[in-house]
Amino acid sequence: MRQIILDTETTGIDPRDGHRLIEIGAVEMVNRRLTGNTYHQFINPQRTIDAEAVAVHGITDERVADEPLFAEIADEFWAFIEGAELVIHNAPFDVGFIDHELGMLNQARGEPRLGPVADHCRILDTLQMARDKHPGQRNNLDALCKRYDIENGHRVLHGALLDAEILADVYLAMTGGQTALSLDASAGDGDESAASGGLNVRRVSLTPGTLKVQAPDEAEWQAHRDKLATVREAGGECRWDTLEGWPGRETP
Repeated sequence: MRQIILDTETTGIDPRDGHRLIEIGAVEMVNRRLTGNTYHQFINPQRTIDAEAVAVHGITDERVADEPLFAEIADEFWAFIEGAELVIHNAPFDVGFIDHELGMLNQARGEPRLGPVADHCRILDTLQMARDKHPGQRNNLDALCKRYDIENGHRVLHGALLDAEILADVYLAMTGGQTALSLDASAGDGDESAASGGLNVRRVSLTPGTLKVQAPDEAEWQAHRDKLATVREAGGECRWDTLEGWPGRETP
């Protein structure tokens, strides 16, 4: 599954008051693995930025004065997100601004070619997800970083790309970590190709009695129990520690 973790910065809080986008940052994730493919763009909003907004993100009128207009970057941005699941913290805010920009662009072009976002992308709101998981607690990005032990000390001001990168870590932590397995090792001598998907599998011959079995110590058992607890908290199912005869099985 292709997901785009996305954040924006704006001139103010409501597009209905004429506020505009000034920065978009997004990172791509495929099958819960960051691909390294990103989108980042500052935008000239053709209006002044509210002082309250500058205090949050630090982006001034001078910083974006020579940046392209949204109309100049819209097609490239749309190509990056179209068809993906968008992962956004407080999605109604960001999607509202994007749809506003697309609506004005479509009107200027005289054709409804782009948007609305929800017609072309699935949208996952991590703020709502966090509220469901942690009711009654603070669930902004900084609070979630602290809760899930994610380093964000370099986040002094908000920035769209930085916040998108941090949100990717938060989203993975909230949903059980990186679970996709990469099996793309190169084949060597004696390798056999699996019948499905061309997966290369190396057959290893072991002489009986030569394989040393190292039992985990108590600290390792505890780390394993903690991981299982994290999976369960994220809504996953695991039964390893409930099986009869499992060495680390808890006694009821």
